[in-house]
Amino acid sequence: MTDSKHALAPWIEEQLSILTKRSGHAWLLQGPSGLGQYTLSLELARAWLCLSPNEERACGQCSSCHLIDVRAHPDLYILMPEVQMLDLEWPLPEKAQKEIDDKVRKPSKEIRVEAVRDMVEFTQRTATGTTAKIVLIYPAEKLNLYASNMILKTLEEPPGDTRFIVASEAAHLLLPTIRSRCQTHVMVWPDTQQAVQWLVQEGIEEGEATILLKAAGGRPEDSLHLASLGIDAGLWNQIPRALAQADASVLDSFSPSQVILIMQKLCNDLIANYFNSETRYFTKSVLPKSQNIKALTQWFKDLSQAAKTAEHPYNAGLMLESLAVQASKALQN
Repeated sequence: MTDSKHALAPWIEEQLSILTKRSGHAWLLQGPSGLGQYTLSLELARAWLCLSPNEERACGQCSSCHLIDVRAHPDLYILMPEVQMLDLEWPLPEKAQKEIDDKVRKPSKEIRVEAVRDMVEFTQRTATGTTAKIVLIYPAEKLNLYASNMILKTLEEPPGDTRFIVASEAAHLLLPTIRSRCQTHVMVWPDTQQAVQWLVQEGIEEGEATILLKAAGGRPEDSLHLASLGIDAGLWNQIPRALAQADASVLDSFSPSQVILIMQKLCNDLIANYFNSETRYFTKSVLPKSQNIKALTQWFKDLSQAAKTAEHPYNAGLMLESLAVQASKALQN
């Protein structure tokens, strides 16, 4: 993720220049993962709260910008699942933090109703500064039905000078009533050269960046995430051959959900390759030319079913061993 100490990716910079000039109390930033919804949302909030903006951009030097950097701005409310707040170093409400510290419960993977109640109360307070109050919701699809309904009235008619930034990586999962209350911005896909250059600036060698970008389906921030998991070009290109031999040991260091996602990408490309179509995640040169479309489609169905319980598998080792055997069958000529 990006903060004021790092240069923004050029495609984020371009979108920020457009959005900061637009009016409206609620914006929905939508698109698939890895395109920078959170980065763009935070920079937009920073610009709207900045005390000395420069051509609609945050100055990065004022007290408001500093307060955002240290995660302590009183006029910025972050509405996220607790697991992501902790990952991104946003403080949890005192009560929630105590419950987690005391092991009463684990950090939530959804946006909790209690957090939405706190957000509504936040919007009713007077801003401490001279600018607006900002509510940043990400990823908005993590609002459950009850929390989604609770937010509607405030989203439609926010008190005072409150503005909403609603960022989503699966906007189709949002209530239509939420989408209709926001002006929509569709995230821009960077071209391959632009994305590779940015990955190189982030410390990834150019050849490696090209492979990782394809592995992430062209989504640059997802490419960085793959690198953080320990995936490099050599490992990625080795996966099809290993699974053809029912050898899942190359994936031993990954969680069940990560393994299933990798297998789904491989299965998707094998089916595309069968029909002589362009592959999305792997280069064709590392893919065996499977002739067994029936086995491929069955493997795809099995992977979809396994994904439903990937977070809490009955026996992770047994499940992955079974999927590796299915992969081997599907990869046979």
